[in-house]
Amino acid sequence: MYHYLIGPAVGGLIGYITNYIAIRMLFRPHQAKYFMGIHIPFTPGIIPKEKSRIASSIGKAVSENLMNREVLEKSLLSDEMLTKMNNAIDEFVATQSQNPETIEQFAGHYLSQEDISAMRQNVTTGVVKMISGKLNDSRLGDNIAHMAIEHVMEKTRNSVVGLFGADKFVAGLAQPIEKLLAKHINEILQHNSQQMVEGLVTDESDKLMGMTMSQLVTGHDEQVAQIKNGIQSAYKTIITEHLPRILQDIDISAIIEQRINEMDMDEAEAIILDVMKKELRAIVWLGALLGCIMGTITSFF
Repeated sequence: MYHYLIGPAVGGLIGYITNYIAIRMLFRPHQAKYFMGIHIPFTPGIIPKEKSRIASSIGKAVSENLMNREVLEKSLLSDEMLTKMNNAIDEFVATQSQNPETIEQFAGHYLSQEDISAMRQNVTTGVVKMISGKLNDSRLGDNIAHMAIEHVMEKTRNSVVGLFGADKFVAGLAQPIEKLLAKHINEILQHNSQQMVEGLVTDESDKLMGMTMSQLVTGHDEQVAQIKNGIQSAYKTIITEHLPRILQDIDISAIIEQRINEMDMDEAEAIILDVMKKELRAIVWLGALLGCIMGTITSFF
């Protein structure tokens, strides 16, 4: 009777122990071991010994099969992802519609006051330079003078003095007066346009930064919808047109390989065991089961 129990028990124990040792030998020892100067076989463990090759293979497999352009595009441009983006934008707008903070206060959550001031100064300078350049265009003074003279002549023709031919007198003086007026307007714009524009832009900038977030989004549904469409369009453009270059610059394969090579073996072992704990335990018990079966069979011979 004991003969038939001892065989399966011993076989199961041997199968359990051998599989357990085999799994441990995947990771340990971490370093090669020597006895009297002779290298002990199977040291270091298989994974520490082949760490560089494994790191290279994993990096290549991930970059070519899991994080390539096709896979990322399909995921990032999926209906689910775009819906999440839409919901996030809608949620942001809904939250800000109740936000009493000013735009400057809101920006202060993400930027320092120095950065905000620098951005305002850069934007103001750029806008002032652009508008001042347009105002200094000599054609603007000429156009203003021409419109002013045309207006005076129209008023003269339609007034009482027009009945006495005053409009013809004005028409004779129109050209030299228009040139003189255009000259003075251009001089005024050249000497004062930057100062006038800078004051105007600064005032508008202060008003904008003092506007609350709720004022910014409330009642501007059409503008919000345009911004939302612009964000979606920019997102799709980045994914479809710039993703290949981004992936090439990032070099996912090299990053993964470098990270694995830099990883301490204790850390790597802990990660692998944590991920595959259930599967490795199943292998150990499968060894026990096979040993038990083999022991049962041999007990009959």
